[in-house]
Amino acid sequence: MLHKKYTILVADDDPNGRLLMERAFKASLVKAELRLVACGEEAIAYLKGEGVFADRSNYQYPSFLLTDLKMFPGDGFSILAFLQSTPDSAIIPTIVLSSSNDSDDIKRAYMLGASAYIVKPQEPNQLVELLKAIAAFWLICEVPEVDEIGRRVSTSNQGKLGERFS
Repeated sequence: MLHKKYTILVADDDPNGRLLMERAFKASLVKAELRLVACGEEAIAYLKGEGVFADRSNYQYPSFLLTDLKMFPGDGFSILAFLQSTPDSAIIPTIVLSSSNDSDDIKRAYMLGASAYIVKPQEPNQLVELLKAIAAFWLICEVPEVDEIGRRVSTSNQGKLGERFS
């Protein structure tokens, strides 16, 4: 289901990294609401709709999530583990955008359900092009419908190919 309003949640503990992401998204002309959080714990609170993120009219459940890995408190792996532990919310496309190209980090991220793992480019113009490509892909993808708090909406599989997976 294509969203009418797109929200992209970015989790990155580096203030310069968040500023660079914000500028790159503006330069990419992606039509989406950008929400920035500074750590894994904030991202999880956002996903849960807790605390300052409780008002879903201001903090819509994200269309997709970009996360750094190395953050404190709560790293990118903790975000992925949270999503994996909440199957009704785990359908959000989640892209790890990290400076780490360590094969163990990559493997662990995919094992925890990452939709993609991308090593951050060094040049700002490369980041703009990367964000354009990420948004162009994920914002046209069909994803299961979610309610206002991000839980998967129940559907009827009766008589459909997916019925055996109910």
